[in-house]
Amino acid sequence: MVRKLCGVSKNCPTSPRTNVLEKHCFLKTGEKIIVVLPKVPEWWMINLAAMRVGLILSPANIQLTVKDLLYRFSMFQPSAVFADHQVASSIDQIADQCPSLKTKVLVGKDEKYRNGWLSFQSLLKKASSSHQCVRSRSEDVFCVFFTSGTTGQPKMVEHTHASYGIGHSYTVKAFDLKESDVFWNIADTGWAKTAWSSMFTPWIAGCCSFVHEMPKFDASLVLQTLHKYPISTFCAPPTVYRLITQDLQHYSFPHLRNCLSGGEPLNPEVISVWKKKTNVSIREIYGQTETTILCSMLSCILAKPGSFGKPVPGIPVTIIDDEGKETPPGVEGHIVLKVKPCRPIGLFKGYTNNPDQTASVFKGDYFYTGDRGYKDKDGYFWFVGRSDDIIISSGYRIGPFEVESALLEHFAVMEAAVVSSPDPERGEVVKAFVVLKEKYRDTDHDILIRELQTHVKSHTAPYKYPRKIVFVEELPKTSSGKIKRKELRLKEWQKIKV
Repeated sequence: MVRKLCGVSKNCPTSPRTNVLEKHCFLKTGEKIIVVLPKVPEWWMINLAAMRVGLILSPANIQLTVKDLLYRFSMFQPSAVFADHQVASSIDQIADQCPSLKTKVLVGKDEKYRNGWLSFQSLLKKASSSHQCVRSRSEDVFCVFFTSGTTGQPKMVEHTHASYGIGHSYTVKAFDLKESDVFWNIADTGWAKTAWSSMFTPWIAGCCSFVHEMPKFDASLVLQTLHKYPISTFCAPPTVYRLITQDLQHYSFPHLRNCLSGGEPLNPEVISVWKKKTNVSIREIYGQTETTILCSMLSCILAKPGSFGKPVPGIPVTIIDDEGKETPPGVEGHIVLKVKPCRPIGLFKGYTNNPDQTASVFKGDYFYTGDRGYKDKDGYFWFVGRSDDIIISSGYRIGPFEVESALLEHFAVMEAAVVSSPDPERGEVVKAFVVLKEKYRDTDHDILIRELQTHVKSHTAPYKYPRKIVFVEELPKTSSGKIKRKELRLKEWQKIKV
């Protein structure tokens, strides 16, 4: 079954979709495509077809603004884009600035005629059902994910036909999936988590991948869906669990046996409430866009709420100090993955066209995750925080640079610094410290906060906007003039904890 889904057989059911890419869009092995689609079946079809042809695919979130899309198109240089009507107009605005783009394909149930665009469904009707799959190599790049950075625009993370294929065999074991499972992963298609848990992992396990379009998160609808359908495994970020535990008493989940959470730490009290009301434990998982699964609260070990478990067997994760020595139990250090003498199969290839950035995370015998934590005497790992300034809110990774850049484009802003701030529902949220230009310092602050939030939403993806904004006279800086985000962040978290 796995072989068939992975496109090895000559007459795979996905062959017509593959021929749309190769025969009708004239795409050849090694060319690049961007897919900007919501949770529709075509997203899966195009991913699988791209693998068969040997294309390099990059998914993008449908919430991205024109500016976000232009950056991705400029950096990635795709030959084709597959998008639905929601984002087609945005892509048309930047197409002239993307010389590599030669084909635009409109996908979805509302495929009305659009000038300069091909219709995916029309092409599908003409396509042959026979196709010979490309003989890809393990080191060939299959997909590129954009992931937020701390000092610049998002980086491009390269995964290969091996790292995001075979590499997820470990994820199947960590998730404890069975062929009989119906697996619902709630992540959006623009993120690596969808490739993890809505594509490769259920395919390798041979189980059913459940999909709900749900354009906007709705806690009641999530609960109704878990109640109505035979979903046995559910995966969601901590924010979702925090929101849906508030109304659990009105629902039952007769088929649910397995719940997973990842992206950020989950409060032990939420785990306790969920277990009490559903009789199912939430098991935390740990990994990154650059990796596959690293650690998990495996079903075969005793759960410790608040910990993300132990390294998955075969994955050499450990904690080291600044000198590269493994730390004893209880001592905080860098969470790293050992890459020598044997490089783990699920590790990314590198950051596209960025050897310096790649070198900064591969040091000595280790890949540095950028996270800090410790392990206890029983070998359980505990998350402490990011080594850098990345903000993880509701499972979304948000780089401060992107938000600061958007704020600085507002006429009233002279300087801005963005850090994480604790939040009971989202774990942490974006907080902005803003220095106003002198002539705007007497402006009504409540009005200006709302205006700045709206401004950021219109200049970058809406989920990145600062939910908290404070106005300050000056920002803390180093002697060389760099903003001390760490100082602001530490004060913010210490203030909440007091």
